[in-house]
Amino acid sequence: VQLQASGGGLVQPGNSLRLSCVASGFSGFTLDYYAIGWFRQAPGKEREGVSCISGSDGSTVYADSVKGRFTISRDNAKNTAYLQMNSLTPEDTAVYYCAAVGPGSSSWPPPPHEYDYWGQGTQVTVSS
Repeated sequence: VQLQASGGGLVQPGNSLRLSCVASGFSGFTLDYYAIGWFRQAPGKEREGVSCISGSDGSTVYADSVKGRFTISRDNAKNTAYLQMNSLTPEDTAVYYCAAVGPGSSSWPPPPHEYDYWGQGTQVTVSS
């Protein structure tokens, strides 16, 4: 399974971006049963979990720092997950990664080490 994250870029504070995470794999692969997480890592900082959406019922969870500004969603027919980011601030500057984990995680949201697949990351820079 491969994950391709895209949609990053340079934006001014207050603006929006939508990140996409497209999954591909063997013939007949479906993202339906995978939870998708978005993570980010800023220079000199630890990786941070941003949001996660379950594969079973579409439950979502957000980091406090993005709650009310970011929205995670998925389109299983397209094997794609999205992260809509509004009201961006310079503190949101980071490389954003998507990751997928199959059913059976030990907890919700799944801890980072349980994710099976990771995308390559897309840079988001918020600056005036």
